[in-house]
Amino acid sequence: MESATSNDGGSQARAVLVAAGLALLGIAVGVVATIPVALAYSSLTSTPVDEISGVALLGISLVSLQGLAFPLVAWAYVTRRGEGWSFVPASLPSLGDVKYVVGGYVASFGGLVVISVLLTVFSVEAASNTAGETALQNPGIIPYLAVLQFLLVGPGEELLFRGVIQGSLREHFGAWPAILLASLMFAPIHITALSGGVSAMAVTIGILFLPSIVFGYLYEKTNNIVVPAFTHGLYNATLFGVTYLQTQVEPAQELVAFFPV
Repeated sequence: MESATSNDGGSQARAVLVAAGLALLGIAVGVVATIPVALAYSSLTSTPVDEISGVALLGISLVSLQGLAFPLVAWAYVTRRGEGWSFVPASLPSLGDVKYVVGGYVASFGGLVVISVLLTVFSVEAASNTAGETALQNPGIIPYLAVLQFLLVGPGEELLFRGVIQGSLREHFGAWPAILLASLMFAPIHITALSGGVSAMAVTIGILFLPSIVFGYLYEKTNNIVVPAFTHGLYNATLFGVTYLQTQVEPAQELVAFFPV
């Protein structure tokens, strides 16, 4: 029995290392992918690489990371397993799935509102998000960014972190531990898009942990990656929508710190 337990523990440890490696690989591939994507943009627009605007850089980042790197790493993993995309169930959501989309959206956004109030009451500072700051400075791009949450961000992030990472961890730990472990890997990757002190970044990463758990739960309940992908996109798009309203109604406030993009 002791040997079996030890082997199982070793298998679980390897599963966590593989999952963490996939998350880091996704980031690394995304960084590398920005080079050809930026060069392609530069060629198409006749813009020198060193003069690419912050708005364009944001778009390049979304295409490189969520649009290319995350799906590529996910594809490499399922191909290596010899299962193909059957490892990540995906189908048009049923009427029964719709209730999970609505419930997950309400839970994610409602939780964000509660946390926002608590942070204000206790005067806790969260980090700034570079994507949110760019959107505030260029409100005209916000509708396009909202659309990209459905086309790139939701699908790309959920495919890798819920479909592949959470799915692989589930084989060794069960559903809830897999959700929590995948969320622990998902939230910190956003540090690359944050600016501020260490404590402020830690607060924002902690905030991102909440919707991540919700998305993971949706995947386990529906066994359909489209459900958390769409809910994720809807959640992000709503935050961009709120920010757009802020730019039209009053000076921009700190809600952008909660962007999980």
